[in-house]
Amino acid sequence: MTQTSLASPELSSPAAAPAVLARASGVTRRYGDHTALDAVDFEIRQGELLGLLGPNGAGKSTLVSLLTGLKQVTSGRCELFGGDPRRPENRLRIGVTPQETGLPETLRVAEVVDFVAAHYPDPENRDELLERFGLSALARRQTGGMSGGEKRRLAVALAFVGRPRLVFLDEPTTGLDVESRKALWDRVAEFHADGGTVLLTSHYLEEIEALAERVVVLGRGRVLADDSVDAIRGLVRVHRVSLTAGDLPELPGVVGEHREDGRVHLMTGDPDQLVRELVKREVAFSGLEIRPTSLEEAFLTITGS
Repeated sequence: MTQTSLASPELSSPAAAPAVLARASGVTRRYGDHTALDAVDFEIRQGELLGLLGPNGAGKSTLVSLLTGLKQVTSGRCELFGGDPRRPENRLRIGVTPQETGLPETLRVAEVVDFVAAHYPDPENRDELLERFGLSALARRQTGGMSGGEKRRLAVALAFVGRPRLVFLDEPTTGLDVESRKALWDRVAEFHADGGTVLLTSHYLEEIEALAERVVVLGRGRVLADDSVDAIRGLVRVHRVSLTAGDLPELPGVVGEHREDGRVHLMTGDPDQLVRELVKREVAFSGLEIRPTSLEEAFLTITGS
């Protein structure tokens, strides 16, 4: 099958410094008394495949909604292609797959693609797009008769209809089986290889590892880390060693410590070494428990939040 480029040709010279396509500057977003984002600084540079990682409720979807003009900031500023994300001329150059997508149940798959394509001056060829995302056999099926995974594949395909320069994929593999997830990763990688820019959100580290070059980690509405995949991978290899004990000496390899409900919780990259050190120093302890930290625990500990 001949592959047609999904990326827009509107790209600057490779010798030029990457342009910033989207930016959040000191952005705070509140919902009543709840702060979803707290003074976030963030940018997406042309040509990168950026992973936005964090647990559920970290603020990932809120940030995507602000950058794509679907919501307004409480304070701070968002920019899309140097202007207001709510302006149609800026939004025309993006593609979006939100975390939750509603499709008109009586329309057929091909009709949905045609409807979305009508909003763009130079849309992708419908049949080629459906083939690329494995939807050709479903072209005449009503969306109401599709499985959850099939609807998700269609929602992702729709993000590429308008030949976007920048694509936002918010938890795109929700409801997909392993084979469909891998196929989707391949399509995203092809778009990026052709010069497209992608923001991919996920709470699965392995998904970000499979695609992204740069990773931004959100937790409790704040940016906790912004680095390469290798650097982030190293940071989250932290274990939580919990035990009941009195005062503890300074222990090697401990990157964080806090007490709660009469127990002490130690964060370390080498829990075996830590336990050996406790025994070696004849520290009295009980109720030992060792487990991997969650992403939120690891990064909140490492950043001292």
